[in-house]
Amino acid sequence: MLSLLRAEDRTLERDDFSTAARPLTPAPFLFVALSCDDPLQPPVRIALADVDELTFARGARSLERQAMVPGGARVTVRLPDPRMSSRHATLVRELGGFVLVDAGSTNGTLLNGAPITRARLADGDRFELGHNIFVYRSSLAAPPATRDLDAASLGAQPPGLRTMLPSLAQRFEELARLSRSDVSIIIGGESGSGKELVARAVHQLSRRRGALVAVNCGALPATLVESELFGAKKGAYSGADVDRAGLVRAADGGTLFLDEIGDLPLPAQASLLRVLQEGEVQPLGAAHALPVDVRVVAASHRDLPSLVAAGRFRADLLARLTGWTLTLPPLRERREDLGLIAGEILRRATPDGERPPPLSWDAARALFAHSWPLNVRELDKLLRTARVLGGERIERAHLVALDGSAGPPPSGKPLPPPAALDAADEGLRAELVAALAEHRGNIAAVARAMDKAPVQIRRWLKRFAVDVHLYRS
Repeated sequence: MLSLLRAEDRTLERDDFSTAARPLTPAPFLFVALSCDDPLQPPVRIALADVDELTFARGARSLERQAMVPGGARVTVRLPDPRMSSRHATLVRELGGFVLVDAGSTNGTLLNGAPITRARLADGDRFELGHNIFVYRSSLAAPPATRDLDAASLGAQPPGLRTMLPSLAQRFEELARLSRSDVSIIIGGESGSGKELVARAVHQLSRRRGALVAVNCGALPATLVESELFGAKKGAYSGADVDRAGLVRAADGGTLFLDEIGDLPLPAQASLLRVLQEGEVQPLGAAHALPVDVRVVAASHRDLPSLVAAGRFRADLLARLTGWTLTLPPLRERREDLGLIAGEILRRATPDGERPPPLSWDAARALFAHSWPLNVRELDKLLRTARVLGGERIERAHLVALDGSAGPPPSGKPLPPPAALDAADEGLRAELVAALAEHRGNIAAVARAMDKAPVQIRRWLKRFAVDVHLYRS
């Protein structure tokens, strides 16, 4: 593991999981988001609320903060990048904001991909020094007195709960405390945003003796939902030639993760309600119910109260499930975490004893410029493919599906570009793409999730120029 940053006035440390929820206020931050030469280099968050000047320099990796009286703090960030100059650039507070000034560096300073000598930063701006990418946020919601943070200190946390964002970190603190209780948890967020990773973190922190059993409710065959979930006795229905325990009993003593619970049919919802209320499950064809001890964590990219209003989800089941709700932001809204998540993906995709290859400047820039419609799942598939293709370095050309296509479909005929879409069609296309990603290109499952006929899904695929083969794995 790389060494931690050094600080003169305070040690960089992770947000404390034991703290109570604190009110959020807007504050400026700078993120050292990604080192292209070493994607495992932990990102860094720098609190700018009390900073008057920040200097970027080449040197041993460190952060030095000096409180100045009178005036605000001065910070020096040193990074071991040979492409950076000994004094490369400065960030200076001016008129309530910050100005980035190149200090006559050899290789220059780029702001949003363009070279600059001096420029006032706007919220969300990305700048590049050497082969390092920085993200500036002028008013990011954060608890008061949020401190600098080195991501190396997040290693003890489950992967699903690692973030550089102060507001999300606070929500993860609350989730960690709740994980050790019996409070019901619902996880919301777009498809691919990491809901299952968070559910696994809840199970890990709960210390329950049983297993975590993950169930995609939208992918269960409509005629077998109840037998798959609750089990069945031999002879309960045609083809039931042996006793089936069911997924609920498989999670006895552990955690049952019900992903896309909004797709669960109403009859199965009634049976699930009994499991939650009575702590027992009755297999199909069984004369008596069996006791079961499960912790249920539910997730959905749909608005469950809207489904209740439409008569497609039971209000009593929603009330039983809703103890605490976490909504995960989409990846496009947490670019500050992009380097952290990318590093973890590349680490898992690299054989033990090896280090992931570096990223070219163009490849890293493309990652930060992409809109990530399929969220973390898209990033994972993209980087795993690039890791294989890249060899000694991942180039822009190895990010084969970054522009929404991985070449023509198997027929060899490229799809025509979609016509200009209005706001309603843009929303419909986004919902279609999310459903395809969630159900791995299974048109029948997508049709059930969207409450449409499969033929309508195929019409939309053609109309919106969506290649279903990209979502099949």
